[in-house]
Amino acid sequence: MKARSLVFDLFGDYLRYRGGEARLRSLVSLMGCFDVPEPTVRVVVTRLRKEGWLSSRREGRETLYALTDAAWALLDEGRERIFHRVQGPWDGQWHMVIYSVPEAERGLREQLRKKLAWVGFGPLSAAVWLSPHDRTGQVREAFAGEPAVQLDVFRSRSGGTEADRDIAARAWDLEELDGAYAQLLEAYQPRLAAYRAGELQGADALVERMNLVHDYRRFPFRDPDLPPELLPAGWNGRRAHEVFLEAHGLLRGPAEACVDALTGAVAMPEEAAG
Repeated sequence: MKARSLVFDLFGDYLRYRGGEARLRSLVSLMGCFDVPEPTVRVVVTRLRKEGWLSSRREGRETLYALTDAAWALLDEGRERIFHRVQGPWDGQWHMVIYSVPEAERGLREQLRKKLAWVGFGPLSAAVWLSPHDRTGQVREAFAGEPAVQLDVFRSRSGGTEADRDIAARAWDLEELDGAYAQLLEAYQPRLAAYRAGELQGADALVERMNLVHDYRRFPFRDPDLPPELLPAGWNGRRAHEVFLEAHGLLRGPAEACVDALTGAVAMPEEAAG
């Protein structure tokens, strides 16, 4: 895990529920659990502040840091994709985005593709992306201020279930994704017994929980959260999500106790489960 990612994760999973701010010495103590030295912590927080992701204020002789509104919005969007799955039956409609971006705006085109993938769209062809979920509004909003980006949005149905499954197989590499989920299950499912027994405590629990989030959060960027009828038989994604949620919950208590001990803070009662 990169040091800057650790800062975001510590704020997102722990510090947000402890006032939303952290003293520099608290960040140094927490990052020390991951073998990040103090000089590196200082460099990282300085860079994040210059980039607009962190704000700072003085309290006596100490500096306190907090995430900016832009950083919180980024974290909240990612958290929604990581922890939640679409519920309920699929209505059988595909939501399509056809885009046009001038050749001179290659960087902007790449941003658009990343946004489409992040919200769950897959490429049926180079400029035609689709999703079984209506998330076109998120794409429109993200590029509303970019006149170089032209978006045309449609809804449509295919010829039936077999055609839908073929479309899904062409838009996403489901076989490769399923294999990656299987590897995650192989790594974490055997550890559940130790988590249930409370064998990990202190910094070990904090590091394990952060590693779990780090290993799992790459999947929402790749997984479009397809309806069951579009997935291959024996799909590992659902089970992997269940194991992730259980492991994350089991490690919560000891990981938070470690954070409390190192920061001197206590989580607020309204802390959300998860």
